[in-house]
Amino acid sequence: MKIAEVVELRKTYYLGGVLVEALKGITLSFEAGDFVAIMGPSGSGKSTLLNLLGCLDKPTSGKYFLGEQDVSELTDDELSDIRSKKLGFIFQSYNLIPQLSVLENIEVPLVYQGVSPAECRERSTQIAKTVGLGNRVSHRPTELSGGEQQRVAIARAIVNDSLIILADEPTGNLDSATGSEILSLLSGLNEQAKTILMVTHDEKVAAKAKSIIRLRDGFLVNGGGPRSAGVPGRAS
Repeated sequence: MKIAEVVELRKTYYLGGVLVEALKGITLSFEAGDFVAIMGPSGSGKSTLLNLLGCLDKPTSGKYFLGEQDVSELTDDELSDIRSKKLGFIFQSYNLIPQLSVLENIEVPLVYQGVSPAECRERSTQIAKTVGLGNRVSHRPTELSGGEQQRVAIARAIVNDSLIILADEPTGNLDSATGSEILSLLSGLNEQAKTILMVTHDEKVAAKAKSIIRLRDGFLVNGGGPRSAGVPGRAS
């Protein structure tokens, strides 16, 4: 089942008075249960694409369908609603709230949805156990290792039963052993039918995904076949 699709997606912006074409007509689709790595050199457009897929930004032109809904022209408030209900985010720097405990950080998406405190606590406690943090729920982020903080971020990303998990360099701040643990956790979630789109610059990390999409200079250079190496060319 197709879960997301972008059609002739373009993004331009001005940087220091210079027009930058970050994406130049990208057409892609993703199926439910995909685990896709998005790769490319610096300036290729991979982070821009992830931001658009995560409804953190709007395209200059083109269409973005999330499920059956065209989200490319929604208002900021409507995009915020989509993010809270359908999307989960995992960042390289974790983006946890330092004043909150592990459990409270996990609860944040549910609080924004207006879920009752009792249900927030029940669901977040269960998710904390799922990611191996059942005995750390009262700790604050500063009391956790980098790997534990990323587990909190993953728990926060899945607690709202998100349609898609978007991960931006999820192992970038971790040592190789801890990074492998996080990748195993993501693979396990994917085996449970979670759809994961992951930006990475690391070929070893990308190899854990089911398929790889490569960008260069704002163009798609391969179609995302299983661990495909990429064929130079422009997206149609």
